Amino acid sequence: MSAKGWWLFAAMAVLWGVPYLFISEAVASFSPAAVVSGRTLGGAVILLPIALHRRALGPALRRWPWVLAFGAIEMGGPFFLLSDAERTIPSGLTGLLVSTVPLWAVVIGFSIGTHRSVSPWRIIGLLVGFGGVAVVVGGQGMAVTDAASTFVAVGEVLLTALLYAIAPFIVSAKLSDVPSLGPISLALVAVGLVYLPFALLTQHEVPAPRSIVALAALAVLCTAVAFVAFFALIGEVGPVTAPLFTYVNPIVAIALGIIILGEPLSPWLLLGFPLVLAGCWLAATGGRWRPAAAPQPVSAAGAGALDDVTRSARESADP
Repeated sequence: MSAKGWWLFAAMAVLWGVPYLFISEAVASFSPAAVVSGRTLGGAVILLPIALHRRALGPALRRWPWVLAFGAIEMGGPFFLLSDAERTIPSGLTGLLVSTVPLWAVVIGFSIGTHRSVSPWRIIGLLVGFGGVAVVVGGQGMAVTDAASTFVAVGEVLLTALLYAIAPFIVSAKLSDVPSLGPISLALVAVGLVYLPFALLTQHEVPAPRSIVALAALAVLCTAVAFVAFFALIGEVGPVTAPLFTYVNPIVAIALGIIILGEPLSPWLLLGFPLVLAGCWLAATGGRWRPAAAPQPVSAAGAGALDDVTRSARESADP
């Protein structure tokens, strides 16, 4: 990998590892709907001019029903669920649970027939990964006073991971030949406008400066800049190697939660964390240290046509 590739790799590990920290700070004085609307509209303000310059909006508009479906499943549902869940559970736990996206993606692939063979390592990965989730969630539930609220929040995050795993299959089947910035920009606008009335109705307090800064960081860094950097990383190292940064994201999320927010590092998290990461890696790769095929150059239009496993890994870092 080139020096540029390593810098982009490191940037993505941080840009999609820190959103959980910013979400936790934002929901301290913003409603979940306001977080979603502010984040998506803020990201759209930055990405729309780029999409217009690259003439990516026209092809996306011709596929608007699928763009809206992509936006609802990739952004509308997950962004709200994460914001609501982080009012109850720590940001580090949220980041770890979202990292189960590759597990869900493999299950979906088997269900719809895109993965025609099941290797023993993939099966082991699924069992180990979900076992790690059970360890973390069970331990977290025993360590809180309001177990019901905790398990609801955990369910919201796991549903987010499932939605993140579904969205790439829509893109692969219906939007693979559309320049990626087009659907992403239009989806951000649509989701932001849908949530705007709810944001205005549910925002009952003046946001604290810290929450405003966190929401701005979500919009600029974790949405707009992150997507642009990710496309650059794909172009530099190919669609097979690029998503490997997703295995670093939970480490960033947990470390920031402990250092900045003072979140506890429970023994259950220490035990389940490596199980989840190992399970995700085995399920996504089948135990291969090297990709089966060499990465191919990706054009601007083709950057949106990642394969299912690649996109699934990418989504685990897109909270």
